[in-house]
Amino acid sequence: MKKLYALLFLSGLLFVSCFDDDTAVMPDTTPDPDPINYTSGSADFSNYVAVGNSLTAGYSDLALFVDGQTASYPNMLAGNFALAGGGTFTIPFMADNLGGATLGGVPILGNRLILDFSSGSPSPVPVEGQGATEITNMLSGPFNNMGVPGAKSYHLLAPGYGNVAGVQAGLANPYYARFASSPTATVVGDVVAQDPTFFTLAIGSNDILGYATSGGAGVDQTGNLDPSTYGGNDITDPNVFAGSLDAILQNLTAGGANGVIANIHDVTSIPYFKVVPYNPLDPTNPDFGPQIPLLNTIFGALNQIYTAIGATERIVVFSETEASPVVMIDENLADLSATIAGALLADLPTFEAFIAQFGLPPQAAPLVANLLGTTYGQARQATPEDLIVFPSATVIGTVNTDALQNLVTQGLSAQLAGQFSVEGVSLPLEDKWVLTPDEQQSAQTALTAYNQTIEALAQAYDLAFVDCNAFLQDVAENGFPLSDGSVITDDFGTGGGFSLDGVHPSPRGYALFANIFVEAINAKYGSNLPGVNPLDYTGLYVN
Repeated sequence: MKKLYALLFLSGLLFVSCFDDDTAVMPDTTPDPDPINYTSGSADFSNYVAVGNSLTAGYSDLALFVDGQTASYPNMLAGNFALAGGGTFTIPFMADNLGGATLGGVPILGNRLILDFSSGSPSPVPVEGQGATEITNMLSGPFNNMGVPGAKSYHLLAPGYGNVAGVQAGLANPYYARFASSPTATVVGDVVAQDPTFFTLAIGSNDILGYATSGGAGVDQTGNLDPSTYGGNDITDPNVFAGSLDAILQNLTAGGANGVIANIHDVTSIPYFKVVPYNPLDPTNPDFGPQIPLLNTIFGALNQIYTAIGATERIVVFSETEASPVVMIDENLADLSATIAGALLADLPTFEAFIAQFGLPPQAAPLVANLLGTTYGQARQATPEDLIVFPSATVIGTVNTDALQNLVTQGLSAQLAGQFSVEGVSLPLEDKWVLTPDEQQSAQTALTAYNQTIEALAQAYDLAFVDCNAFLQDVAENGFPLSDGSVITDDFGTGGGFSLDGVHPSPRGYALFANIFVEAINAKYGSNLPGVNPLDYTGLYVN
C-alpha cells in the first residue's frame, strides 16, 4: 500500500534595515559583555570517552556515516567540555557519507536513507552508490567515541566482539572490528586502556530493541542466564543486564573517572511503530476496494465457525466505507487449523458449492479446507493496540510470491493463488510485522527492570543520571519548543527529532540528547556548561 510521507521545510525571513545616505549613524557604545568563564566543577573533562551503542556512535537514517558521526551527541558534549578543560575527541569515522560497507569487497552494510521524490510521494530509499568503508581496513586508535552500533550490554564485555574474522559468521560486530585494538579485545577494555577521566554511558536499548522492531520474532530470555545462547532479536534477561552493567561500571570507575549514565527510552514509542496504522486498507484503493465483496464472502465462511466456537475476536470483516485493519497472525492465539478444516468439511455439500465459485471441483474440498485452516488457524484482524512495524509499509497489499508458488504447486491456478496471497489482506501478516500487546508487555517488563537497575547503579557509583525515558515521553506528548518558535516532535519525517529510519534521532534530536546530558552533568558536578543550540543542526538530511 502506498504511504505518504510529508516534509516540513522551515523558511527564515531576512530583515534588511535601510538608511538614507544623509542619516547620521551613531556608533554603538554598548560595551561587550564579559566572557563567560566555563568551569568543569568537580569533574575532569580532560580525557572524555563515550561508551554505548548506535545512539552514542551517531547512527542515523539507518546507517553510520561521517556527517552523522560528526553530529553525535558525544561530539557535541566534547565541544562543550573543551570550554572547561576538555581535550581532543577522536572518532572512528566511516570512509564517506554513504554509510554502506564491505567485507572483503562484498557489501554487508547498507547505505543511509534519503527521501526520494521520483514517485510524487516522498519516501525513504537508500542513497545510491557503494560505500568506500571496508571492514578489514582497520583503524589505529584509541578513539574517544566508543559507541558500537548493534551492541547489547553484555557485548561490551565480550572478547572477540571486534574480531574481523568473526564478522561474516555473525560472531563479531563489523563496526567495532574496524577499530578494536586486537582480535581478542573488549570494548570496555579498550576504553579503560585510555585511562578516561570522564565518561558517558548509554547502553541497554538494543537488549530490547531487536525484539520490538522484529515484531516480537525473537525470544524473551528472562530466566536464561547464558547470553551465549541468545539470538540477535532476543530480550536480555534482566539479571544478565544488571550483571553486565555493574561489571562495565566497575571497570569504568576503577581509575577514578567520573561520568554520567542514561536510562533507556520506551522503544515501542518511537516513530518506527507509528508510521503504519493498524487499519491501512483503504476501500478507495482500486487494488483493494473492488475485492472487498469477494473477501467478505471468503471470510464469511470462517466467521461462522469463529462465532459457533465462541472465538468472535477472530472475525474478519472489511469495510466498504472506512479503512480496515490488516489481517495478521497472532502466535498467542490457540491454533484452530484442524478445527477450521473439520468444520468446513462437516457440511461437505455446502463447502463444495462454496469452492465452486472459484472454479474448483468438488474433489478439491479437502485440500482447500486444510489450506484455509492452516492459513487462518491463528489469524485475526489488527486492533488499535497492535503496533505495525515501519517496514511493513512496503509489504502490505503486495503479493507474497513464495505463498503464491506454494499454492500453485498444490493445484490452485496462478490467478486464484495470487488472490489468496495478498499480504495483510488474504494472507495474514507474519508475526515479524506486528508487535502484539503481549509482546509489547514483554518489552515493557524488561525496560522497567533495566531502568530500575540503571538508576540504582547510578546512585551506587555516584554518577550523574539522565532520564532519557521521561524526556522522550514528554517530547512525544508535548513536543519541544525551540527559540525560533518551531517545535520538535516525534512525527516521522516532519517532526525534526527522528531520522528516516524511525528509530534513531536526527542531528537536531541528538542535540536534545546532548543538552539533557549537560543538564545532568552541571547538576551533579557543579559545572556550568552551556549546552548546544538545536537549531545549529538539521532535523532531516535531504540529500
